[in-house]
Amino acid sequence: MNVPSELKYTKDHEWVNIDGAIVTVGITDFAQSELGDIVYVEVDTLDETLEADAVFGTVEAVKTVSDLFLPVTGEIIAFNEALEDEPEKVNEDPYGAGWMIKIKVADTADLEALLSAEEYKAIIGA
Repeated sequence: MNVPSELKYTKDHEWVNIDGAIVTVGITDFAQSELGDIVYVEVDTLDETLEADAVFGTVEAVKTVSDLFLPVTGEIIAFNEALEDEPEKVNEDPYGAGWMIKIKVADTADLEALLSAEEYKAIIGA
């Protein structure tokens, strides 16, 4: 199971790449493997400011639909539009081309509550 050490994680299986007050978010390798073949990614919260743990979109796989939860409070400033035509990028490259959104973080102190790679590995038993 791929869990890059430079990223932060949530208990809901999202990864977070921190670049100052802007963070990039996607779902982890573990999450995409549990979901199976992803056929649709929906994010209809672009340009909205949401609280941490709010649902910002959904991922639809062949067998299920899962909510996506915002890891920190902030404004969603970008959506990876390539996923509209190629949702399989989430399966193929969850930490790269399969990223989902970018958030302008309201309070960078919120980032301290995110899990380290080691803490996330303990949750998934890796």
